[in-house]
Amino acid sequence: MKNSRSESYAAAGVDITAGYKAVELMKSHVARTKTPGADLDIGGFGGLFVPNIAGMKKPVLVSGTDGVGTKLKMAFLMDKHDTVGIDCVAMCVNDVICCGAKPLFFLDYIACGKNVPERIAEIVSGVAEGCVQSGAALIGGETAEMPGFYPVDEYDLAGFAVGIVDEEDVLDNKSMKAGDVVIALPSSGVHSNGFSLVRKVFDVDHADLKIPVAELGGKSVGETLLTPTKIYVKPMTALFEQVKVKGVSHITGGGFYENIPRSIPDGLGAKIEKDAVRVLPIFDLIAKVGNIPERDMFNTFNMGVGMSVVVASEDAERALEILKANGEDAYVIGSIVESEDKILLV
Repeated sequence: MKNSRSESYAAAGVDITAGYKAVELMKSHVARTKTPGADLDIGGFGGLFVPNIAGMKKPVLVSGTDGVGTKLKMAFLMDKHDTVGIDCVAMCVNDVICCGAKPLFFLDYIACGKNVPERIAEIVSGVAEGCVQSGAALIGGETAEMPGFYPVDEYDLAGFAVGIVDEEDVLDNKSMKAGDVVIALPSSGVHSNGFSLVRKVFDVDHADLKIPVAELGGKSVGETLLTPTKIYVKPMTALFEQVKVKGVSHITGGGFYENIPRSIPDGLGAKIEKDAVRVLPIFDLIAKVGNIPERDMFNTFNMGVGMSVVVASEDAERALEILKANGEDAYVIGSIVESEDKILLV
């Protein structure tokens, strides 16, 4: 790339040499994500991956795509860019595992007003960390410098994950029945949803986001809100291997009311005990400062539950043991009941 430079393009706001430097700076981060089957010679036109399908009768590919949303505004305001990449990976791979699939690889897309190589590498360092946490290889991506479309200090970040599962192991809810147990996997915070409301509540464009807040254990609002989304791939994979899981819901935008019903069949409902939910302090603060009704809170945020899992009552204790052995302080928040409403918060 030594001879590749366009003075005219640079004058229009696009420095293609900055892109080359960004690729060089991110290579060490990408290398951390190497897994069997991954070709990590980045810079080509496509990412290559050879899946291991040994022992599978009928492999099924499962894909997921998502972005970080307006949580990125918090990264801009805090000038901290090394965690939003984790959010990007998490939002994709946490969806993929809801089908029972194991993530194989990930690609990212960064669009920015100005390509600052060091900042791009910082973003990719977070993406790489998310890939490491989920066992996925970062096999490619795209950085698009778009002056006049994005402000020079802002960017957007999205991603795409592909996983694999044997067809006979694809999760379905056909065996779910009344009496089954709903287990909660704790979230790390707001994750990456509801930030349009969060930013309005805290008036983030005009507030000092770095002041320690007693209700948050001495952490600032900015620090707390930038806490990256938890990735559940490894504990859930361990659970799939040892217990029959009847349903999984990734609690994202729309909160409990929108996401839990997606894993519940008609004629049944998830009866959730609100008092059992371990609500994180950030949600109490959001509700207090914004004067937000409890119903709206549970219909917008994860409230401290990043993922819910349904298992048979006789498997519940074993499921909790497995999840806790894999770093998740999981606990029971409800049960499956016969109901025309797919979710009941009581």
